[in-house]
Amino acid sequence: MKLNYVTLALACGVLCFTGCKNEPKEADIYEEPVVEDVKIEVLSAWADAPKQRIVDWVEAVTQDGSPDYIPVKDRIAVFDNDGTLWPEQPVPNQAQYIFDYLKKEYSNKPEWKKDAVVTGVVNGDLEPLKKAGMKGLINVINKVNTARTESEFNESVKTWIDTTKSKKFNKLYTEAVYLPMLQLLDYLRDNEFKTFIVSGGGADFMRVWTEDIYGIPPYQVIGSYGELKYEVVDGIPRITKTEGELYVDDKAGKPVAIHRFIGKKPVFCGGNSDGDQAMMQYTSSSKYKSMCVILHHTDGEREFEYDTKTLSGHLETALVEAKEKNWLVVDMKNDFKQIFSFQ
Repeated sequence: MKLNYVTLALACGVLCFTGCKNEPKEADIYEEPVVEDVKIEVLSAWADAPKQRIVDWVEAVTQDGSPDYIPVKDRIAVFDNDGTLWPEQPVPNQAQYIFDYLKKEYSNKPEWKKDAVVTGVVNGDLEPLKKAGMKGLINVINKVNTARTESEFNESVKTWIDTTKSKKFNKLYTEAVYLPMLQLLDYLRDNEFKTFIVSGGGADFMRVWTEDIYGIPPYQVIGSYGELKYEVVDGIPRITKTEGELYVDDKAGKPVAIHRFIGKKPVFCGGNSDGDQAMMQYTSSSKYKSMCVILHHTDGEREFEYDTKTLSGHLETALVEAKEKNWLVVDMKNDFKQIFSFQ
C-alpha cells in the first residue's frame, strides 16, 4: 500500500483525535486508486496502411536520438484548404459565398445589371464567367469586396458560414469537413507541429472561421488577397477593401507565399491537386525527412469523384510526381473509413 504525505497526515490526525489508543483499521486508511493506462487510437478514421505510414514518419522525426529528428522550431506543416480540408465541388465554397452575395445585392446595384458576367451568375449561368477567365473572376471579386470594411466583410462571411448549408450534404459548410484531416491536424499538433493553411482561397474569407473549425488561428492562414486601404474615420482606424489586382496563392505562388509569410520551409504538406504540386516540391526539398500527402477524390457516393475533368482541383501531373518521389497518395474511397463526422 502506497502512502503519500496527505495520507500520512490524515492517518496521524485520526490517531491523535482518538488519543492514539487504537491501531487504525485498514478501511480507515485511504488507498490511491489504481489508474490503468488507456490507449486512444490515433487517426481512427484512416485505413491502416496510410495511418501507419503517417505514424511511422511522425515517430521517426519527433523522437530524441532518431537520425531523422526534427527540432520543434522546424516542425512546420502546411495544408491546402479546398479539396484538402473540406470539399471544393461543385464549385469552391468561397465561390458559392460570392454567388450568394451577388444574388442578395443584385437588386440594390443597378450598375451590376449591365455586367453580363454578374447577371449570368445571378441567373445561374456560369458560361459568361468561364469565358471571361481570370480577368472576369477578378472583376466579380472586386464587385463583391470593394468599399467593404474589415468588420463588414467579416460579419458577412460569418453570417453566411453560420447559416448556409451544402446542397449535397444538407449540412453547414463548416460541418462538412474531412474528419480524417481534422484528426491529422490534431495529431501533428499533439506532436508539436505548427499547422498552417496555404490555400488559393481568400485569406480574409478563411480567417473568419478556421480557428473554430480547424484549430488554426488567423495568423497561420495564408491565402489569396487583394488591395486594402487604411484610414482614420471619425477618430477610428479602419481597413477597407479596394479595387485592384489579386495575389493568387496557387501553384508557384504557394512556395513564394510560404517564404514571404512563414519564413521556413515546411516538413509536412497536405494537398489534393496540381495547384499544390509546387508546394509539395518545396516541402520535399527540406533538409529534413519530409512527408507529402495528396488526397485523390475517388468516392462519388460519400463525397465527389474527380481528378482531370473538373473546374476546380485538377489532379494529373502531381500524381506522376507523387510516384517518382514516393509522396503518399490517399485514395479517399479506400483509405478514409469515414469522410465526415455525420456519416
